[in-house]
Amino acid sequence: MDIVIADSKPALGEQAAARGAAVIRDALARRGRAAVIVATGASQFEMLGALVAAEGIDWTRVTAFHLDEYIGMPATHPASFRKYLRERFVERLPSPPAAFHYLSGESDPRAECLRVGGLIARHAIDVAFIGIGENGHLAFNDPPADFETEEPYLVVDLDEACRRQQLGEGWFRTLDDVPRQAISMSVRQIMKAAAIVCTVPDARKARAVQGAVEGPITPACPSSILQRHPAATIFLDRDSASLLKR
Repeated sequence: MDIVIADSKPALGEQAAARGAAVIRDALARRGRAAVIVATGASQFEMLGALVAAEGIDWTRVTAFHLDEYIGMPATHPASFRKYLRERFVERLPSPPAAFHYLSGESDPRAECLRVGGLIARHAIDVAFIGIGENGHLAFNDPPADFETEEPYLVVDLDEACRRQQLGEGWFRTLDDVPRQAISMSVRQIMKAAAIVCTVPDARKARAVQGAVEGPITPACPSSILQRHPAATIFLDRDSASLLKR
C-alpha cells in the first residue's frame, strides 16, 4: 500500500483524482478503452469533483460500474447512490461514458446481482475508486466480511455502525429510515481491479484507517485486505491519518 497524506480535503481529492485519471489515460493509450468502479458517500465529494474535470480522458471509451446500492430504495430518494452518481459524476462529465452500469435494488436484488455481475465479468477493471467506512467496511461489506466468495455482487445485511454512519452523514432523518440491506460489490471483485484509489478523509475514519493500514488482515476490518493489493494507494488527510504510528 502507498499512503498519501494531504493537508486538506480539497488537496486530498485532487491528488486521488490525479492518480486515478493517470491510470485511465494509460489504459486508453494501451488498449483504447478503460473500465472503472466508482464509489459514493461524503468521502468522495472532492475526489469526484476533481475527476470529472481531469483533462485528457475520452470518457466515451470508459465503462463504469456502480459499487453498491440500498435495497428497496427508488432512484429519486436523496440517499440513492444511483442519484448520487448520476448527479455528481455522469452528468458532470464532458462527454457521456461508454456505459455506466447502475445497480437497482428495487425489484429482485439477487437477480440484479447476477445481471450486473455478468456485465462486470466481461471487463478488466483498470481502477476502483473506493472509500473506507467508519467500521472498516469496503463498499457495503461490513465486518465480518466475506473474503472468499467469487460472486461479483452480493446481497448484504448492514450492521448498526454502518447504518449510523449513513445517518450521521445526513442522508436520512432517523436511524429507522436507513435500509437494513444493500447490494454490494464483493471484496474479491474489488480486489481484481488493477489499481485501487482509496479516498478517506475525516477524523471519524481514523480508527478504521489505522486498522486497515497497520492492523492484521482480517474480516473484522474488511479494508485491511487492501494490504494484499499490489497497487493500492490510500489518500488521507491529517485527521484520518492521526492514529497511524508510522
